[in-house]
Amino acid sequence: MEKNVEISILCDMYGKLLTDKQYIFLCDYYNNDLSLSEIAENNNITRQAVRDIIKKGENKLFEIEEKLGFMKKALREKQQINIILSELLKIKDSSSEKEVNRILEDVKRKLNSLI
Repeated sequence: MEKNVEISILCDMYGKLLTDKQYIFLCDYYNNDLSLSEIAENNNITRQAVRDIIKKGENKLFEIEEKLGFMKKALREKQQINIILSELLKIKDSSSEKEVNRILEDVKRKLNSLI
């Protein structure tokens, strides 16, 4: 996954665990596409200070995800749901009752693994 997307997702999930400045600067940089210079100018601080705050925020987000793993779990669940939806679409095209039963059992097993 691209770093920008990953940080944006992590910020959505764990942003409230960051300091206010870290959260705002990360959102401005990754979601609002502001440059370090623009953020620095908007907040009357140096570009280097903005970079340091963003780096500390990124590190904290990765550290939290390493401990909690919610993003990894959510991505696995999304992948499983896509597989299940694909299996359900096969039922529409299947003419054999035996094949339909096999697909339904597979879907049931996958759904149970998400619980």
